[in-house]
Amino acid sequence: MRTIRLGRGTVPVTELSFGAAGIGNLYTPVSDADARAAVDAAWNAGLRYFDTAPHYGLGLSERRLGAALRERPRAEYTVSTKVGRLLEADPAAVGEDTAGGFAVPATHRRIWDFSADGVLRGIEASLARLGLDRVDVVYLHDPDDHLEQALDHGYPALERLRAEGVVGAIGAGMNHAAPLARFLRDTDVDAVLLAGRYTLLDQSGLTELLPEAAARGKSVVVGGVFNSGLLADPRPGARYDYERAPRPVLERALAARRVAERHGIPLRAAALHFPFGHPAVASVLVGARSASEVRDGAELLRRPVPAEFWAELRGSGLLPERAPVPTGR
Repeated sequence: MRTIRLGRGTVPVTELSFGAAGIGNLYTPVSDADARAAVDAAWNAGLRYFDTAPHYGLGLSERRLGAALRERPRAEYTVSTKVGRLLEADPAAVGEDTAGGFAVPATHRRIWDFSADGVLRGIEASLARLGLDRVDVVYLHDPDDHLEQALDHGYPALERLRAEGVVGAIGAGMNHAAPLARFLRDTDVDAVLLAGRYTLLDQSGLTELLPEAAARGKSVVVGGVFNSGLLADPRPGARYDYERAPRPVLERALAARRVAERHGIPLRAAALHFPFGHPAVASVLVGARSASEVRDGAELLRRPVPAEFWAELRGSGLLPERAPVPTGR
């Protein structure tokens, strides 16, 4: 599998990467055995970049990912995690983490903290959960409502850690493109993680962020290429951006699927390939909760998407002309 280095740095990522929110019990439970099998399948398929966060399952994702990777050669894989939410034990809590969207006991509260101290404490706690001696990439996680603190305090702390060699690359991860473009302009991040905003249904990342990254030699890791599942299986009731898909968006997804079917490819394959049309995209992050989902993603990446498909998608108005499409894949 092709490997790319983030920005102008030395941290390698595979073009397909493993998103570990699913093994943190996103929406529904995943057994320890299935979580381990998913990571093992990713490794066997050639994926060497794994992304997690404390937010995912109140630390469950980090614990499971670390356990699955711990016995593998440390120099052969890249791990990213995130800072900005500290986990504080909540002995009085009852029930599950429904507010966070994870099927885990609500044993902890998430505390927003993008201060320098919060960044350091967050990384230390993540390392303990992962059971690793280092992480390769650290992203500021969803600083939408804390942008000034993240820029003025959290980011400088990450920059110092990178200068000291504690982490190899730094960045920010969000579901909104415009604030990430500000990070590219105003800081020296290596990469940004853009979720759900450069897909077959939403190209808002193309307005400012992706051109900015390309001009500055920075990398973009694209997540959420299936827009919470709608592009994987368009049907009434499917999720789009974590909620039930609005009817007009569902109709667009169904129309795109009909185009894909005419060209003999799954819509999932087109959704996975699409971001690679832009030169700033280093990796596409695919969330998986089972070995079969991982294998499906790797197979989709190997499956060619014909140029005629992209031409018809543009001709039908389902994809703007300005959006670059992959060639030679």
